[in-house]
Amino acid sequence: MRIRLFPCEARGRAASLWLMKLAVNISAWRRRRSSGALRGGVGVACLCLALAALAPASFGIDLPDMGASVDSVLSPEQEKAIGRSFMRQVRAKMNVVDDPEVEEYIQSLGDNLAASSDAAHTGFTFFVVGSGAINAFAAPGGYIGVNSGLITAAQTESELAGVMAHEIAHVTQRHIARRFEAMDRMSGPMLAAMAAALLVGTQDASAGMAAAAAAQGAAAQMQIDYTRANELEADRVGVRTLANAGFDPRGMPDFFERMQRASRYYSRPPEFLSTHPVTANRIADTRGRAEQYAPKRAVDSQSFYLVRAKLKVYTARNPPDAVTYFREALKTGQHSSRVAARYGYALALARAGKPREARTAMRRLYDLSPDTISFRAELAQLEMALNNIDTAIALYEEGLALYPGNRLLLEGYLEALIQVGRPDRARKEIREYERYNDLNPTLYELLARSEELAGDSVEAHIAMGEYHYMMGSLRSAIGQYERAQKAGPRDYYQAARVDAALERLRKELNQRRKRR
Repeated sequence: MRIRLFPCEARGRAASLWLMKLAVNISAWRRRRSSGALRGGVGVACLCLALAALAPASFGIDLPDMGASVDSVLSPEQEKAIGRSFMRQVRAKMNVVDDPEVEEYIQSLGDNLAASSDAAHTGFTFFVVGSGAINAFAAPGGYIGVNSGLITAAQTESELAGVMAHEIAHVTQRHIARRFEAMDRMSGPMLAAMAAALLVGTQDASAGMAAAAAAQGAAAQMQIDYTRANELEADRVGVRTLANAGFDPRGMPDFFERMQRASRYYSRPPEFLSTHPVTANRIADTRGRAEQYAPKRAVDSQSFYLVRAKLKVYTARNPPDAVTYFREALKTGQHSSRVAARYGYALALARAGKPREARTAMRRLYDLSPDTISFRAELAQLEMALNNIDTAIALYEEGLALYPGNRLLLEGYLEALIQVGRPDRARKEIREYERYNDLNPTLYELLARSEELAGDSVEAHIAMGEYHYMMGSLRSAIGQYERAQKAGPRDYYQAARVDAALERLRKELNQRRKRR
């Protein structure tokens, strides 16, 4: 399966304009809130998105009394609604890694940590952003993003889990709602300036610091102190979560120390240090808490090494460099996992345009471990690339018989079915999957292609409408449903689905225009 990085929109002047609009939105929100006009979570979405992305890292153990004060500002239900909107914005503006192997690994790791945390709910969504910056962030409603640069920089799974536990603590401790409450005490213009600074800081720490400096010094200092308290609390909670989940709690201070050492050799420190300032006192506090637990040598999963190798390949700017990297690692033995190094080498060969060599390397891995789903899926894709259609489809079908509903195999299989002119079978497989699972953007896109080839243009437009909606493009989604309407639905029920979707999307677009 090829990793797809959903395209990132251009920033520059557009970003500046967006921030100006944000400031207006916040002031307008304050006026509506004071007059009682605000209802539900929609009105606070813009500011909360700014506050959310700021998060990249916190762990805490001494739990404060949250009380009704925070819930009156932002309820858990509102956080969830805002989080869903946030995720659509993320897909529209950031490079979200759309690869089932990567997604399933990070979600599984996150679920393990969340189940061992102080979470009052289990509705967390974890995703990976294709960025070399070493960072992570938490958003409303339990949405937690991890940069690919963080995964490839982590030397052990406990280090990666440590940062994720920190972000989980930001959510469980309601830091987003608490920050919103604190900022709400500021004046309207000051609130707008600080929120804009926070938003810029999530994308570019140096720009964020400059924007914050433009705000009044007293308010800026208040925000810095508030953030430090959140970070310390999230550190303490995160260490406990890490230990409860079976990881080495020393992974957190180990990672902090490596980041701090790395900052000495670069003109610009790792992004993690800019958004999560690490001091000697903070490292000592985290280390001291970790040492309270009995020494534990956590065994890193094979999935950790395989996903790390895949991300190294697909985020490399020059594919031949990735081939050289893994070839040298195998030759010198300088790797954490020989199997993962061989996997990375095979993927790098494929991406460098050498499918025959890649297939040979992947076939050896598959023969060694046929039960490893990623080896089967990648081998099948290489067989497709070499026009060995029957072999590829057999690999997919055998795999799906063993692992029904596995997305890594399913998405590759659907792509193969569409390529060989079997759209009816492809859409049948998707509809069957949809009975028990939500569709993601990739599956909606595959459904649209299969419906179009099968001759159902209305269903094709509906599927593309949902794809664009999930990708954060509301206007494109409306356009697709309008085309479905013009294409002439075949019956009353299909027409009702189209009309209802158009009403919902147009209403959301009008609300967005009013907020602007």
